Amino acid sequence: MALLAAAVSIITTDGDNGRHGFTASAVCSVSDDPPTLLVCINRVASAHPYILDHGTLAVNVLTGDQQALSSAFSSRSKTMEERFAAATWNRGTVGSPLLADALASFECIVDQAIDAGTHTVVLARVVDIVLSTEAPDSLVWFSRRYAALPRDA
Repeated sequence: MALLAAAVSIITTDGDNGRHGFTASAVCSVSDDPPTLLVCINRVASAHPYILDHGTLAVNVLTGDQQALSSAFSSRSKTMEERFAAATWNRGTVGSPLLADALASFECIVDQAIDAGTHTVVLARVVDIVLSTEAPDSLVWFSRRYAALPRDA
């Protein structure tokens, strides 16, 4: 699995149970019509029950210089307050935290959740997209390390 290069995103949610988030690389496009993303969430991730309970999430695609933020959101030693304090966030149309300087943020409503092995596969319908016109690159995870992939090669 380490040889499957993937964009790095921070998945966030907010609702009655507060803000929660985690770092993910298992995210991909499913459909353009309706716009739908697939997000795989480990069932032991602290944010797992809250995403399903809130029924909303945001996929915040990271830029090449956001490795530290990715590490913060993947660290079990960091509280949710500490994770969110490491960046600037905006509230999206359905309430999910959107990373102010993300490459892209996809705000979604959970349509389906399917258990598969150790994870829950979430099919999330995109209801809003915020794109950066200035971010020069994307953060990717490959062979157990970060790399930046230029936007314009």
